Amino acid sequence: MKLKKQVTVCGAAIFCVAVFSLYLMLDRVQHDPTRAPRQRASQISVLQNRIEQLEQLLEENHEIISHIKDSVLELTAHAEGPPALPHHKPNGSWVLPPESRPSFLSVSPQDCHAVSALSPVSPLQMLAVYSLLPFDNQDGGVWKQGFDITYEPSEWDAEPLQVFVVPHSHNDPGWIKTFDKYYYDQTQHILNSMVLKMQEDPRRRFIWSEISFFSKWWDNISAQKRAAVRRLVGNGQLEMVTGGWVMPDEANSHYFAMIDQLIEGHQWLEKNIGVTPRSGWAVDPFGHSSTMPYLLKRSNLTGMLIQRVHYAIKKHFAATQNLEFMWRQTWDPDTSTDIFCHMMPFYSYDVPHTCGPDPKICCQFDFKRLPGGRINCPWKVPPRAITDANVAERAQLLLDQYRKKSKLYRSKVLLVPLGDDFRYDKPQEWDAQFLNYQRIFDFLNSQPNLHVQAQFGTLSDYFDALYKKVGIVPGMKLPGFPVLSGDFFSYADREDHYWTGYYTSRPFYKSLDRVLEAHLRGAEILYSLALAHARRAGADGRYPLSDYALLSNARRNLGLFQHHDAITGTAKEAVAVDYGVRLLHSLTNLKRVIINAAHYLVLGDKDTYHHDPAAPFLGTDDTRPSQDSLPERTVLRMDTSPRFLVVFNPLEQERLSVVPVLVDSPHVRVLSEEGQPLPSQLSARWSSATDTVPDIYQVRGAPVPLPAPILILPILRARLLSSHPAPAAMMPHGLSSVGTSVPAPWHNSACCLQVSVLARLPALGLRVLQLHKSVDGHQRVSCEFLVYGTRTSKDKSGAYLFLPDGEAKPYTPKDPPVVRVTEGPLFSEVTSYYQHVQTVVRLYNVPGVEGLSLDLSCLVDIRDHINKELALRLSTDIESDDTFFTDLNGFQIQPRRYQRKLPLQANFYPMPAMAYIQDAQSRLTLHTAQALGVSSLGSGQLEVILDRRLMQDDNRGLGQGLKDNKRTCNRFRLLLERRTTEQEAPGFPSLLSHITSMHLNAEALVMPVAQEKPALPALRSFMPLSTTLPCDFHILNLRMLQAEDDSLPSAEAALILHRKGFDCSLEAKNLGFNCTTSQGKLALGSLFQGLELGSLQPTSLTLMYPLGTASNSTSIHLDPMEIATFRIRLG
Repeated sequence: MKLKKQVTVCGAAIFCVAVFSLYLMLDRVQHDPTRAPRQRASQISVLQNRIEQLEQLLEENHEIISHIKDSVLELTAHAEGPPALPHHKPNGSWVLPPESRPSFLSVSPQDCHAVSALSPVSPLQMLAVYSLLPFDNQDGGVWKQGFDITYEPSEWDAEPLQVFVVPHSHNDPGWIKTFDKYYYDQTQHILNSMVLKMQEDPRRRFIWSEISFFSKWWDNISAQKRAAVRRLVGNGQLEMVTGGWVMPDEANSHYFAMIDQLIEGHQWLEKNIGVTPRSGWAVDPFGHSSTMPYLLKRSNLTGMLIQRVHYAIKKHFAATQNLEFMWRQTWDPDTSTDIFCHMMPFYSYDVPHTCGPDPKICCQFDFKRLPGGRINCPWKVPPRAITDANVAERAQLLLDQYRKKSKLYRSKVLLVPLGDDFRYDKPQEWDAQFLNYQRIFDFLNSQPNLHVQAQFGTLSDYFDALYKKVGIVPGMKLPGFPVLSGDFFSYADREDHYWTGYYTSRPFYKSLDRVLEAHLRGAEILYSLALAHARRAGADGRYPLSDYALLSNARRNLGLFQHHDAITGTAKEAVAVDYGVRLLHSLTNLKRVIINAAHYLVLGDKDTYHHDPAAPFLGTDDTRPSQDSLPERTVLRMDTSPRFLVVFNPLEQERLSVVPVLVDSPHVRVLSEEGQPLPSQLSARWSSATDTVPDIYQVRGAPVPLPAPILILPILRARLLSSHPAPAAMMPHGLSSVGTSVPAPWHNSACCLQVSVLARLPALGLRVLQLHKSVDGHQRVSCEFLVYGTRTSKDKSGAYLFLPDGEAKPYTPKDPPVVRVTEGPLFSEVTSYYQHVQTVVRLYNVPGVEGLSLDLSCLVDIRDHINKELALRLSTDIESDDTFFTDLNGFQIQPRRYQRKLPLQANFYPMPAMAYIQDAQSRLTLHTAQALGVSSLGSGQLEVILDRRLMQDDNRGLGQGLKDNKRTCNRFRLLLERRTTEQEAPGFPSLLSHITSMHLNAEALVMPVAQEKPALPALRSFMPLSTTLPCDFHILNLRMLQAEDDSLPSAEAALILHRKGFDCSLEAKNLGFNCTTSQGKLALGSLFQGLELGSLQPTSLTLMYPLGTASNSTSIHLDPMEIATFRIRLG
């Protein structure tokens, strides 16, 4: 009966599609009677065009119908009879029965066109600039990395020089000291003095960036002081620049976390001070990504400043007056992503390197260094206090530097930062700087013949003056400035000192960061949905609203770790531990939030919901005993009653996943919620190369179809079948070893096994499973481990710098590796045990995404290495020459070129999510679950640095080496794709590549229902989305907004969507996901099943500005690559 209905529905669908297509065709070829008669030749030409259009439409229609027919045939073929089990072929290989649900992928030709049409249009391409420069590092005189600057004093006669001196204090939320220690020792004193000293003279200005510190201080000050701060902000004396929770690293951070910390900071500012940041300030990140200007532009900022750029690039841009430019995305076809950017020209952001080209002179105007203080000028000429007697001479000396600096820019407006790390922490420094500079300004401004106007200013004062000069509204395109696209990696501050080591430093924490990020996104979405459903049912009184405080704390801890000395691995050891403790604390709390939300959502009868923090309904998939330990998977204790599992798919697309579960019995079968058996594979749990863990078995369930809309809580059931042996299909097959004998674990009646279950998980959904105790393309890819040493000279590699002693040497372990091969119906794997690294290469024999790539993990432990870095090199036949591609922040792809004129270390780049090489036939993509440094040092090669242990400081202020290495698991997916056309897009992953990356970074979470529950309530899978999202849409976040009470949620949420750009030139067959593209259109009104969309307001990225008025329409449109935020109300 069920089959007949399915066939009827599909038949009706075919008929409807055919009729509607014919209607469209006829409509398009109809003659318009209002047109004047044309000549016969013209009519024939029009008719010919119409016939061609008709043929094309028929072809498209034919494709759609054939897809539907295939689906119907597959449905018919697999709808009857019991599910087939995996079986052995005579040749020894495993065969998995065909997937009962056909996959369907339809990519609209317009969407392919939309992406391929995106082409760079800016004249300043950073890749081209790199090819152009000699990188010869010539001595430039007083400006060592630049050149002599000359000018004529009369140059400012017609238009005076306008100087804005911008006082600032750079506060690292953790580096040499922990965040809290910095706050108590320095930051609170800086901010307290700021309130006092700024009120003494209305001409004083100050800028502040890090909201993590500012919010902590705000919580500890009086209402009177808060009112004073609001006045200072209101009258323009104090400016909040960028306004993120931190000033994030731009190399290793993922765009989810970059946006999240920006929202956290902006929301705090709006709520507490009522201010919206206008200008970006990034003086300390070690290189700059083009993702940041995009995010700032989408947040409605109109200008930005950067500092740490390769000294040769700075020199070139200074010589061509290109230090200020409109920064445009490489994929932007027009000017919609342009933002005005100011690049600081000299070595550092400290006072000696900001007033002009000569640090010896500029240092004399850093009045914190007056004789008698704790710091002095390395150039041996101290500052002098400004008096009536010396003001003319001192002002003239400083003006000379201002004029020289201004010659590097196109306008007569000059920006001069005045500050350094943790400056202005004592009232005496405020007096020394502000009083002495005011005397200089008063003198300069009183001399008309000098043609200069000098004053204190904020960053936005500077940008506003620049825009005013040309009569343009801030944010509009400035005429007369170049357009630039690309990024500013990799960074060198002097000689061949490339800051490429920190792309890998402390990889353990880089990995933990991404685990926390995936949990935060999953928890945000589940909490938002659970709360919306509870409110709709009037049950929000019983739902733990207090979980919102845990979410808020996790946002802030993840945000704090995006700081440019945290995720980078460049803080002191004790500070790294402090970050680790915060990350683990939030990870534990987020698991609680997820469990509580999942519990509510899978209950068949919501009235039975009871939140008991002491006895949670669901357990966690793993635990971490301490902040520096790897996760330990939870073991399910089996007895005669079934164990239920809730599996959460945090992705917005349905997925077919192999779900691993640890059990204490080999006699296990896995059933779906409906009681249907699921394919599964039983494996031993190994404690070493040759020993199994007693009493633990690993079950990997056959791909469970997981619903997409983030909450796929498929409910699985595991049942113990008393003394029957496991079915043959579940038994491990072909266990063998090299170099040692491996005891077969199956003779041992008590041992730990893993069951792998194949489950289809709904999008963003929760699926309930039950465990019962039971009675064609070829490409040669080789990989090798290599070791880099460090130099023997004075300068050696450290936390920041990569200074190798030449090319890498092969890794030579003391003993040959032990190799173990496991074969089974769902996956086969090869595990290799070396002295310092254990690798697992796994190939899934399942339909869809997981079966199309190779799973690779490396458990690295180099704690006995001295000044060594371990690398993994993949070598292939792909003829990639000197070109490779790396991602920026998991958001976009940047083409790279191996530059032979640069040292080896200069050719490494950050790889937060993926890197690939390609030729006309193939593309090989290495997807990663943690940020690491990557390069391609030869044609057909990809090389990634896995870990680094360095015994010394590299003289960048840290004062330590990298000696606190942990056992670290680096996880990858290797995807080989055939290219069908040589269309050169600017650089996009394929749809399959995007989804592979998301599968790797957002694993399905398994939550066992607590064993001690006596009477289990009815559970049912939760599928939050009523429709499949287009393939190229990604729900970046669904984030409940704060109520007046910080610890509680409001009625509104932020829905953040990203439409991914993708490359259509790669073959896409048997992808195993059911979706289509829609030219960027999406109907949000009916997206969430069982919930109504009460309101929909498009906003800027961080919700500070409404974009247009809220309309009744709930249909939206996104351009390729666009990230859009909507303020919504679900209920």
